[in-house]
Amino acid sequence: MDHPDLNLLITLDAVLTEGSVAGAARRLGLSASAMSRALARLRETTGDPLLVRAGRGLVPTPHALALREPVHRLVEEAHAALRPAAALDLSTLTRTFTLRTREGFVENVGAALVARVSKEAPGVRLRFLPKTDRETTLLREGTVDLETGIVGKEAGPEVRTRALFRDRFVGVVRPGHPLARGRMTLARYLAAAHVLVAREGGRQAPVDVALEALGAARNTAATTGSFAAALALARASDLVATVPERQTGILRDGMYSFDLPVDVPQLTVSMLWHPRMDADPAHRWLRGVVLETCA
Repeated sequence: MDHPDLNLLITLDAVLTEGSVAGAARRLGLSASAMSRALARLRETTGDPLLVRAGRGLVPTPHALALREPVHRLVEEAHAALRPAAALDLSTLTRTFTLRTREGFVENVGAALVARVSKEAPGVRLRFLPKTDRETTLLREGTVDLETGIVGKEAGPEVRTRALFRDRFVGVVRPGHPLARGRMTLARYLAAAHVLVAREGGRQAPVDVALEALGAARNTAATTGSFAAALALARASDLVATVPERQTGILRDGMYSFDLPVDVPQLTVSMLWHPRMDADPAHRWLRGVVLETCA
């Protein structure tokens, strides 16, 4: 089936509004001959003469009268859809943004982020989801507006990213732990019992990669799936947890943290979004708020 020429809607709206070929031509900036050709196409497409001679003028047919309002409405809606986006008014913005975030983000940044958003845009709501993998399918599907985490190969080349902050790993023990006293050495660190945070996909933790390069390994007494659980175990035992410093700030409250006795590369935590949201004024505002809150 052939698709109709939607440009004819604009021509038809001009003809039905003006009620004359000459008036429609002036409205559209067309010559009389070009307007006549356009009217001929309209008649062929609609199967109706639309305007018929009545004395010295033209009058619309019943079909033309029936089309006048719906065609005009369609043309107005098309013009509205193609206009540049209106300036963002945060005071009237009503929207829910879904953020899929890594462990520790909500605990350390969430409250400040919600407070800033509520102050600037009272009608905006934030919905936080846990990010348990590095897949960005939900961003592409539009289910999630923004993600935070370490950018990996799973992100895909089309995903936009912006660094939020740098983080480093630290060792953490309960108050009064033997490692909370004296100088930290590699020998003391390795002699202690550790709780390992298992990585998705079987990835080695960065500290274990660094130790392996030295021919060393931690004495792992327990394994868990999150930094929060690792810290809970360390808080109530003699286990040592090795966790990102900034992402676990509140979770480590009251515990003793120390610099690792081995060089471990820092992490860059970023926000990720789909490029279709690049020009969206509300999404651009949200990205700015997240960036400034994390900074």
